[in-house]
Amino acid sequence: QICNQHNAEAPNLEQAFHRMAQTEPNLDHDISWFLLPSYWAKMAVALISFLCFANSYDGDFVFDDSEAIINNKDLRAETPLGELWHHDFWGSKLSSNTSHKSYRPLTVLTFRINYLFAGGFYPVGFHVINIILHCTISVLMVDVFSILLGGLQFSNKGRRLNLAPKTSLLAALLFAVHPVHTECVAGIVGRADLLCALFFLLSFLGYCKAFRENKEGHNFSIFWVLVSVILGAIAMLCKEQGITILGLNAVFDALVINKLNVLELIQKLLHKDKSLENAGLRKGLLFRATLLMSGGATILYIRWRIMGTGPPAFTEVDNPASFADSLVVRAINYNYYYSLNAWLLLCPWWLCFDWSMGCVPLIKSVSDWRVIALAALWFCLIGLICQALCSEDSHKRRILTLGLGFLIIPFLPASNLFFRVGFVIAERVIYLPSIGYCILFTYGFSLLSKQAKKKKILAVAVFGILLMNVTRCALRSSQWRSEEQLFRSALSVCPLNAKVHYNVGKNLADKGNQSAAIKYYREAVRLNPKYVHAMNNLGNILKERNELQEAEELLSLAVQIQPDFAAAWMNLGIVQNSLRRFEEAEQSYWTAIKHRKKYPDCYYNLGRLYADLNRHIDALNAWRNATVLKPEHSLAWNNMIILLDNTGNLAQAEAVGREALELIPNDHSLMFSLANVLGKSQKYKESEALFLKAIKANPNAASYHGNLAVLYHRWGNLDLAKKHYEVSLKLDPMAPGTKENYNLLRRKLEQLQKKGG
Repeated sequence: QICNQHNAEAPNLEQAFHRMAQTEPNLDHDISWFLLPSYWAKMAVALISFLCFANSYDGDFVFDDSEAIINNKDLRAETPLGELWHHDFWGSKLSSNTSHKSYRPLTVLTFRINYLFAGGFYPVGFHVINIILHCTISVLMVDVFSILLGGLQFSNKGRRLNLAPKTSLLAALLFAVHPVHTECVAGIVGRADLLCALFFLLSFLGYCKAFRENKEGHNFSIFWVLVSVILGAIAMLCKEQGITILGLNAVFDALVINKLNVLELIQKLLHKDKSLENAGLRKGLLFRATLLMSGGATILYIRWRIMGTGPPAFTEVDNPASFADSLVVRAINYNYYYSLNAWLLLCPWWLCFDWSMGCVPLIKSVSDWRVIALAALWFCLIGLICQALCSEDSHKRRILTLGLGFLIIPFLPASNLFFRVGFVIAERVIYLPSIGYCILFTYGFSLLSKQAKKKKILAVAVFGILLMNVTRCALRSSQWRSEEQLFRSALSVCPLNAKVHYNVGKNLADKGNQSAAIKYYREAVRLNPKYVHAMNNLGNILKERNELQEAEELLSLAVQIQPDFAAAWMNLGIVQNSLRRFEEAEQSYWTAIKHRKKYPDCYYNLGRLYADLNRHIDALNAWRNATVLKPEHSLAWNNMIILLDNTGNLAQAEAVGREALELIPNDHSLMFSLANVLGKSQKYKESEALFLKAIKANPNAASYHGNLAVLYHRWGNLDLAKKHYEVSLKLDPMAPGTKENYNLLRRKLEQLQKKGG
């Protein structure tokens, strides 16, 4: 039905409401809430959503940001843009068996643009874009909710009317300030969800534009339907959930455009009634549904071809329920996960960056009290579904069905129903389903307001919920500013999660607090005795503290549990080398290289082993392999120079040193090593220049001053030699050989003074 309303602003809405009064009830009529013009409503939503997450703008790269951004070569200018279309979200080849198959090239492209504009890995720009995206999405929600709650109506000039300005503003505010969105906004990798949501909503609004000249579904624009399909494809290229908008557009078309009564249609189909035209099943709807399904099938087929191989291989710790032998146990636990997701929407107070590894213990029996949560979830869902299908109120049927549709359909890719996912609960995947929650909450509020005598008290209660959510968002955003705060915040929420303890330990170890890190690593291994990464890191620390026996036991257990764990094999080799079990160490290094062909650090450590065994040629070959795989491997270059120097191959040592400095021109340790070689070759001037350059880069290195003093001593520049000996001894009074050389120089100077006297 086309209204004769010309102006969509709030002051003129009352006339439009009266025109529709005979066909549909108005949700806004009974609620006590703010009535703002469209522009001011959107400004308010934008401002409040900005205030919720503004304090995350200068946060660090945290948690998954390291892998998706800092370690992702697809962000760097030297990686061809075409590679983005063949790699997953983390920069791995999609054809690889280790790939997560998360194909989000458009999201990675925005990260790359961020990186190029910032000139490096500076997190501020990344965070600012995320905040802007969430504000934009929240503003679009005003329009989306006005359609979902108030219906799709246009003026005779083709301008869409907002027939529910109060309820659409409330729903948009609920969405904007929901604390469960913090992970998407404050965590940079959450941009995948934000970009997906942006194009998801644009696809929906584009689909609505197809009916600007509509008369109950007969007239529509094929152009806008196709635009909607393209925007859905773009949403999927940002994150996989985006494809679900095509299904939701079809549901919206059936319920709102064609006013289809689902229950009536089902009854007619069951009774083989041929009068389906009366049930609202029109040719236009079938044609548009065919376009949407064809577009969706084409997109999914292309996605499947690009993916190349089967689904990703996840481990039991990622999603333990999916590995349960019993179908009943799997079904119970999946439904329990759904109830926890629903609870996070209802009460987003306990939030955690990771819900795996024992955070949610498996339900193994129906006698487990947590089964009550499943019963409560399905009691509510069945009640809502019955009302959505059977209510005599068409308005209620439409809103409840749309609310359930937006709650459930975008969640389906994360439900484990079609394929195994790599998580138990992930707050980021609730970003889109929260749209359905906001619809249901707002509709429930309008029903309560209709029954309540003191509507203002109810409005104050809802305002209080919004205020609490704003506070919770600000608090949670501050926790996402640094890894230390983020990981520690999870200890109280998921104390049984081994990964939480592991990450706290890793953060402490990175800061040099090894004693505290050991405590958390031990707890992670206790909670999950097969946690090989915790064993590896704990073994590493124990190795550095010279507790070699326990380190070897942990690392041996890690490679026994996961035989292809290359890092653990290398660390085991280092421990065995320290225990002087050289043959075993060599075998461990080669096993690591077998499982990870391009492993420069392992070649470096293998070279050190060969050097200890005086197998100089093998050592040089191992270090050369390390530098081929990683040209900036300074330690490998240094060891080559030093070994060649010590074995009297000064010409080779000089050539290697010059080659290394061409690749790493600002490395002061390479300058120092090459300067030593040049000094022995009596190239004093060039050696002096390199020593001075190294000292300028690292002025507090006693050995740099000491060796420069030796150069001056040989060169006959005794005053400068004396000066640098004294600086070296001041920096390190126990510097080996320096005191003896200094004493020799002093005696020589004294002799010269006597001769001069």
